[in-house]
Amino acid sequence: MRSAYLLVSHGSRDPRPQVALERLAWLLQGSRGEKRAEGAQEAEGATISHKLQVSCLSQERKRASSHAPRTPHSTPLPNSRLPTPDSRLPLIGTACLELSQKPLHQQIAEFSDRALSCGYQQVQIVPLFLLPGVHVMEDIPAEVEQARQALKVKVKLELRPHLGSHTGLARLLQQQLDRTQAEQTILLAHGSRRKGSEHPVEAIAQQISAVTAYWSVAPSLDARVQELVLAGWRRIAILPYFLFTGGITDAIAEVVGQLQQQFPATEFCLMQPLGATQELADLIWDAIET
Repeated sequence: MRSAYLLVSHGSRDPRPQVALERLAWLLQGSRGEKRAEGAQEAEGATISHKLQVSCLSQERKRASSHAPRTPHSTPLPNSRLPTPDSRLPLIGTACLELSQKPLHQQIAEFSDRALSCGYQQVQIVPLFLLPGVHVMEDIPAEVEQARQALKVKVKLELRPHLGSHTGLARLLQQQLDRTQAEQTILLAHGSRRKGSEHPVEAIAQQISAVTAYWSVAPSLDARVQELVLAGWRRIAILPYFLFTGGITDAIAEVVGQLQQQFPATEFCLMQPLGATQELADLIWDAIET
């Protein structure tokens, strides 16, 4: 059954997360297009013409990488390049749970209608959330069910596990830490009021030899830094466990600046969030196919 894919994020008044989400969709679309082209090569004897198709697609992605979508709510590719039923490129869309002009269930229904018109029989909904909080465990499933009732079985909707459940995230975080000289690391997550949602964060922190702090619940970044400074640590990395740069990461940077003034003898290294990278796109594909 051919699937289209809908990436669901939280939503933000800040335009940067939406821009990053669109770029991630673009990377996902391009990487899957290359894989399908390579598969066609093998199936048809790796003819010269197919080799040229793969090469051209790869070169096109490299040339366009600096011109990926820059405005919120834009489509990953121009309308003239939207996937058709016989296209090598999959249909990938984006939607937001909150702060969108339309509720999520309506966004899902509209994308599903578009997928059906392109010859897809199934839409896989991928929650790009890192924690199994209220949004993942309650809000999104309710929106998907509402969309399912509205569609009346025209398209099959499949809700995939949230991104934070993938075991490969620790590897991506470790790659960032390998570029620092920090003596100790704080993995800073958003936090959730749902009981038990911190367990995956604690597990990842253990894998990368870090301690945890949370933006919205205890222990806070300030409290954790004070503990480490009193324990004698002098080079501390702060790794925001967030998908994209936005308002919260800006606020984190301000707090880190204040902490640097408060503890001038301690060196703080503020890392970047995961970001819309090819590595994250590959991890999402792996999650979808698992």
